[in-house]
Amino acid sequence: MRIAHTGNLAETLAAIIRDIPHHGLFLLTDSNVNRDVFPIIKDAFANEDAKVIEIEAGEENKNLDSLAKVWRGLSEHGATRNSLLINLGGGVVTDLGGFAASTFKRGIRFINVPTTVLGAVDAAVGGKTGIDFVGLKNEVGAFANPEAVVISSEPLATLPREEIISGFGEIVKTAMISSDCLYHDILDDNILSDMSRLQHAMTECVRFKVHITEEDPHESGLRKILNFGHTAGHAFESLMLGREKPSSHGNAVANGILIALILSHMILNLPSEQIYLYNDRVLRRYFSPIPFSCKDYDRLAEIIGHDKKNPSRTDWKFVLLSAVGTPVRDITVSKEDFFTALDIYCDISL
Repeated sequence: MRIAHTGNLAETLAAIIRDIPHHGLFLLTDSNVNRDVFPIIKDAFANEDAKVIEIEAGEENKNLDSLAKVWRGLSEHGATRNSLLINLGGGVVTDLGGFAASTFKRGIRFINVPTTVLGAVDAAVGGKTGIDFVGLKNEVGAFANPEAVVISSEPLATLPREEIISGFGEIVKTAMISSDCLYHDILDDNILSDMSRLQHAMTECVRFKVHITEEDPHESGLRKILNFGHTAGHAFESLMLGREKPSSHGNAVANGILIALILSHMILNLPSEQIYLYNDRVLRRYFSPIPFSCKDYDRLAEIIGHDKKNPSRTDWKFVLLSAVGTPVRDITVSKEDFFTALDIYCDISL
């Protein structure tokens, strides 16, 4: 799989399309991206009659109806097993488009062009594709890798700052499990206002995730480290969703990272300085705390106990750090230790 990063998205995408033999070119995007981002890259299709398939924007449209619309568009416009699909959009588009490509004619090739930070770092690579079904997120899907992923900061200019910050949560997570050097680079005050540096951080995170997922494509071992911050983060996300005051995924994961760092100090002797460095330089600067009290502890524990990645309802497996850049997977955390970490979280962040 080719990873390309560029300041000229149209030129780079056109070159990649030329390098992949194909018969029939298709572009999948959503209504917002088609309006805001497609004009930036339209020159990439100047020499091809690319057929555009548009779905409605939003997670609620990552469903069977949208999938059928993509299949129908491919079929009606004569796509063959030699056709090429470009997925231009955030995680909804790359997840759904990758699944559509992997199943149409038993598989056609596709390229992911993520247009959000979260879409680039989290959804565009790793081979997981799918749709939501019967109210469950990513319930139906397949493992399928794109031919190429094109990372560019150009589409980010169309995004509100809060959406960039949400994706930044995944960059922080990846930096902390991959590289002390990258982590300290993103601690710089100007990282989110310097698009070239943000693009570099996105690319480094994507390369790391590709390396991990190629080593462990079906999440049987090493790939579990990508869940750092997510065990508590998903619990926070579900807690706030139940209150009808949803937290963004990136914000929930950023707060989940603080829980993971506290547990890392308790269980693996991670220096406490790392907890306060992260809390002061990342969490407080960019993210909002999750408001909860001791009355919510049992609910958070219940959510974690039902997490499909945990084999036990009472003793849970976390990804923790022995040092920045050194993740340790499958660390058993008791409910008592988790509650202690929540106490410390409340003391230092609320």
